[in-house]
Amino acid sequence: MKHLTLLLLGLAFFGCNKAKITELETKLASSERENQLIRGQLETVQRTNGDLLNRMEDLSVISKEGATSIRESLQSISGQTSRINELNRSIQRKDSMALALVMNLKRSLDNINDEDVQVEVRGGKVHVSISDNLLFSSGSARLNPASERVLDKVSRVLNDHSDLSIIVEGHTDNIPINSNSIKDNWELSTMRAAAVVRKLVQNFGVDPYRLTAAGRADNDPRGDNSTASGRARNRRTEIVITPALDEFFNLAQDPGIAG
Repeated sequence: MKHLTLLLLGLAFFGCNKAKITELETKLASSERENQLIRGQLETVQRTNGDLLNRMEDLSVISKEGATSIRESLQSISGQTSRINELNRSIQRKDSMALALVMNLKRSLDNINDEDVQVEVRGGKVHVSISDNLLFSSGSARLNPASERVLDKVSRVLNDHSDLSIIVEGHTDNIPINSNSIKDNWELSTMRAAAVVRKLVQNFGVDPYRLTAAGRADNDPRGDNSTASGRARNRRTEIVITPALDEFFNLAQDPGIAG
């Protein structure tokens, strides 16, 4: 009887422990599932943080590259602005030179009839327009004695400004020339321009390397060829004076301006 009682007590104790163990096992399994869930969530957070860090690094690189690009653009703009300002200063110097040249020419030619000699600035160039009645006889390319006076005065100013280029242009009206020795108005205008250039070089010491002779015939009229007064205006020789343009070409060809 005593052994039976001990056996029953042992079984009861064992039954209680087994229930406890089962409960503990259940709790342990639940804890493990929660731990796995938490570990999964932690891994997700870590991946997210890693992605965020990578993106932040990318953004940092982009920001650096953007800042570099902006800085380079600002430097380029600054360089272009500097070149444009220099070009503007050069243009202002050219305009000032043209104005001074006009004043000197008008001062030198002040005692010559304004209707026969006109000085003006057109397209950044100084034009001295001399009526043919001061230089040539009708239909002739031979300079008359009166031409000495006006060409002497003009040459003095030209020689005072040795850095200026000079084009001498011959112009006619639209009436065809009637001459056995001169073919047409193209030839007449070119011969007259050459005669003036030759006189400036041989008699007044103007550097021939600065001079160009050109004939325009009746293709650049200043007056109405249908009237006598208009045709008289068109029969002229123009001395076109151009400031040295090297500095403008150099600035205009600069990559910073072109871009």
